[in-house]
Amino acid sequence: MSYREISHATSNFSDANFLGSGSFGLVYKGILADGTTVAVKVLNLSFEGASKSFDIECTMLRQIRHRNLVKVIVSCCNEDFKALVLQYMPLGSLEVFLHSGAHHLNLFQRLDIMIDVACALEYLHHGYSETILHCDLKSRNVLLDESMTAYIGDFGNAKFIVGHKSSTLTTTLGTMGYIAPVLSLNFINFVSLDVRVCVCTVFLFNNALLERLRKGGG
Repeated sequence: MSYREISHATSNFSDANFLGSGSFGLVYKGILADGTTVAVKVLNLSFEGASKSFDIECTMLRQIRHRNLVKVIVSCCNEDFKALVLQYMPLGSLEVFLHSGAHHLNLFQRLDIMIDVACALEYLHHGYSETILHCDLKSRNVLLDESMTAYIGDFGNAKFIVGHKSSTLTTTLGTMGYIAPVLSLNFINFVSLDVRVCVCTVFLFNNALLERLRKGGG
């Protein structure tokens, strides 16, 4: 898709279509020529790591398919402009529901969201040919469609884990405050990769569960 088509779809990236911001750019609501409503993630290429994040997300979302993972529809990649056109989530992020005060999630809705997220993680870790770590699981990256089905999005920090041998993870594994503290300790480099995957995943998911149970009017 061309820059011109994306600009037209978002009404020239108007404030009225602005949905929010992420680690590496801004997200806009857009309407394609065929009437499809989409979310357009525009990367700010002045941010360090933005281009790499774009490449990772393109690779991840084009290869994996699951009912609880946000789908990439098309991308735009020029020297000075990069954007992802993604499946639109009309209810926005779970973070808004938990912290805005304008919404209420009952216990059953929160449990359903937890199950959706758990199903997506199970697929990423065991349902694909290679283990995939999202590395930044938090309420802002859990999105809701019109039926309150939850989807994991924002794969800009995700990583493929090839094989099961020990490997050193030297890059940041997500947002500070959400990552397992033990992963920042020197001795973690001597722990097997499988153990690190388990520690990272359990810690992130546990944080997400606690946030859902404590907020949302409950």
